[in-house]
Amino acid sequence: MEVVNRSLSQCDHVIVVNDGSTDGTEELLLNLQGRIDVISYMPNRGKGYALKKGLRYALKKGFDYAVSIDSDGQHYPEEICMLVAEAQRHQSEKVLIVGSRNLESVGMPRKNTIANKFSNFWFMVQTGHCLGDTQTGFRLYQLNALPCIKWITNKYEAEIELLVLSAWLGVNITSVPISVNYEPQGDRVSHFRPFADFFRIFIVNTVLCFMAIIYGYPSAIIRRHFKI
Repeated sequence: MEVVNRSLSQCDHVIVVNDGSTDGTEELLLNLQGRIDVISYMPNRGKGYALKKGLRYALKKGFDYAVSIDSDGQHYPEEICMLVAEAQRHQSEKVLIVGSRNLESVGMPRKNTIANKFSNFWFMVQTGHCLGDTQTGFRLYQLNALPCIKWITNKYEAEIELLVLSAWLGVNITSVPISVNYEPQGDRVSHFRPFADFFRIFIVNTVLCFMAIIYGYPSAIIRRHFKI
């Protein structure tokens, strides 16, 4: 709830996706009825599914941009303005702004660092672009520049899939350094499952590498040719 309240101090419109929570979250959100839009469903469907629901809702409401932020408190809603300012510098082009964490920062879980570096490497292979943090949940999306929001995946790996598909469509993916807060080990909330999520990321990257050969690289060459 703290993330929601702090986001309300930064934005006029806040959409909360309640992804099958069973801890009383839905009841707490009733206290903010009229100030936020809530999307709730059961059971828990995964981060990718929740992201799709939120982006589709924002698009349906007629918004041009949407900022995603995780609810675990690791990101600072007060830094939303940094992503917005970066988007304003790129008004003439299609953009996707990612908040880039310092992967070597104190408190960063080692399993997250390894998974992120692994993901960063394959993103470079699949798109030819370098990005310092491909798994951050703090992003600004230009809604009319999104690929079809019927992605293959619904879980943790959906965010890397969205980045790759956007890059293939010629969207300028740029990053902004952000702060990050990691709670002590005993208080940290995380749904990242090392074996299951690493395996799913591996499968998705295998598929994306194949698609990069038959679609990603050829489309980039064609765009560059017509731009020249």
